[in-house]
Amino acid sequence: MTQTSKKVLLINPWICDFAAYDLWAKPLGLLSLGGCLRTDGHRVFLIDCLDVYNPWMELEKSRPSRKPYHCGQFHKEPIDRPNPLKSIPRTYSRYGISETAFWKGLQSIGRPDVVLLTSSMTYWYPGPCHVVNLVKKAFPAVPVILGGVYATLCHEHAVVNSGADFVFSGGDIGEALALVASVLGVPSQKIRGISYPAFDLYPRLHTVCLTTSKGCPYRCGYCASSVLAGCFIQRRPHDVLDELSHWVETFQIEDIALYDDALLVNASTHFIPLAQGIRERNIRCRFHLPNGIHARGLTFEIADLMFRVGFKTVRLGLETIDPARQVATGGKVSDGEVQRAIELLREAGYPSRDIGVYLMAGLPGQTWQELEAGIEKVFQWGALPRIAEYSPIPHTALWEQAVSQSSYDLEGEPLFQNNSILPCQWEGFTAEDLGAIKVRLQQRVRKEIFGP
Repeated sequence: MTQTSKKVLLINPWICDFAAYDLWAKPLGLLSLGGCLRTDGHRVFLIDCLDVYNPWMELEKSRPSRKPYHCGQFHKEPIDRPNPLKSIPRTYSRYGISETAFWKGLQSIGRPDVVLLTSSMTYWYPGPCHVVNLVKKAFPAVPVILGGVYATLCHEHAVVNSGADFVFSGGDIGEALALVASVLGVPSQKIRGISYPAFDLYPRLHTVCLTTSKGCPYRCGYCASSVLAGCFIQRRPHDVLDELSHWVETFQIEDIALYDDALLVNASTHFIPLAQGIRERNIRCRFHLPNGIHARGLTFEIADLMFRVGFKTVRLGLETIDPARQVATGGKVSDGEVQRAIELLREAGYPSRDIGVYLMAGLPGQTWQELEAGIEKVFQWGALPRIAEYSPIPHTALWEQAVSQSSYDLEGEPLFQNNSILPCQWEGFTAEDLGAIKVRLQQRVRKEIFGP
């Protein structure tokens, strides 16, 4: 190690919420930063509070069940609801490893020179704040840098409430590296050579996630991708293929989730050569698209390639079947385009049960009848509807409308941005309405998959 080599601790915090589920959850930005710092000669360590294979949990309790493709439940522990959520009659939990296991991790790793802490959903901020508190107790003089979604979208709130020494806003890895170098008092290095995310820091690794692009050219009213990522940039397919080969061949990875928000944009020069390269290099694993793909960009050639090279979890974004709301939320898709995309996927070989279509619930002014009509349409088209509850996100086009229509103080308290409480519910669409729709949908899905 060089004289400027420092000890860096990466921490992915707990989720504190009414519900959480592991869909290939990995802190890609944090691990990418760790990979670059390791390339620069620093010693990098990881505590992922959400890792079900966390070594410091081994003796405490059995691991949560895993579903096919390595998805499943997190460890969880019921905790008191924060004061703003006391009126919500639901169990609130801390998802992830125990606090005892976290302390074991800190003691095992020892005092770092800096702690880099990420954050995800704005309303999950109690997790990062609790981590900061524990780190400060263990290592009072060690600087903590907080970044991620909450730190960016609710920057002022994070500065005042997180307890972190530095709150980094934005998604530029070069700027993040410069801040870390400044805090450590070492020269700021430019990103050099090939540096993959530090997934190998996990004790057991079955899945990884990556992006083939940064940002999104669309401006959907409910999405903050353009705020978080800035401009839209696509990676060279050759570079993506090299990374895929690295994970599959070196670590025998079985499942890879692509976190792209716009995978099919410029498909002729991006996705098609990427999929063809997967086939030519014989990269064997299962691919998943949890963020969904744009139906408008799908062709039979693309659907056929996806099926042949192992794309298993396919999701389409519809959001709503109301034409006016489709235009108001970004105009990226129409009913006919989604119906045609489903037909193309089925023609390529996908069964109905493997084609999911996202429908949003609880958009400002939306009625429960609109959602239920959308569900019926998706079933008619030969796919499975998947409800995505709306979360009001600061800096998005729908934010002001959500603030004006919600009975909660969305601006003053990020906890109220939680989609689980249906923040924009009104007499035309209540939490009870949504609960009833979910029960009916679950029964219908069982019938579609398993028969009457």
